[in-house]
Amino acid sequence: MRRLSLLFVLTLLCGLSAAPVFAADTMPKAGTIAPAFRLQDQDGHWRSPADYHGHWLVLYFYPKDFTPGCTTEVCTFRDDVAKLRQAGASVVGVSLDDVKSHADFAAKYHVPFPLLADTEHQAAAGYGVLGSMVGMHYAKRTTFLIDPQGRIAKIYVDVDPKANSGQVLADLAAMKKAAP
Repeated sequence: MRRLSLLFVLTLLCGLSAAPVFAADTMPKAGTIAPAFRLQDQDGHWRSPADYHGHWLVLYFYPKDFTPGCTTEVCTFRDDVAKLRQAGASVVGVSLDDVKSHADFAAKYHVPFPLLADTEHQAAAGYGVLGSMVGMHYAKRTTFLIDPQGRIAKIYVDVDPKANSGQVLADLAAMKKAAP
């Protein structure tokens, strides 16, 4: 019974409709420098937003590996990764899961980009997306589009896992077209 309850709560996290507790007031604003962090990816390599300086970065936070909404989102970014790279952007996913979970998730769904393990909640807190529900912490589904100078160009809050990648592609094209 306890396992079923936990599974139910985790499933809710990826399709959350209840009002979770998270620090939106600590979320950085568009136009500000993206907060720094250093986390390991699914292969054990250390990554930081600074690694992508000079390039666009799609930094998306998601609640939990292997849950329905999170699987949809990672697969949508996976399917659009060639278009995003062609547009000059790299994709990086972040959740509170550990390196092993990310490695298993990435292997099962053939994820061609880094999934960062924020087990100490450093990045989620820094980006104002650390949520808590029923005593469990998670990263609120939020995407940050970071420009080549390291500034947050756009923030997507409460994103639709199926639509987020397409929104980012459209906005990236518009921003690059509008740039001098």
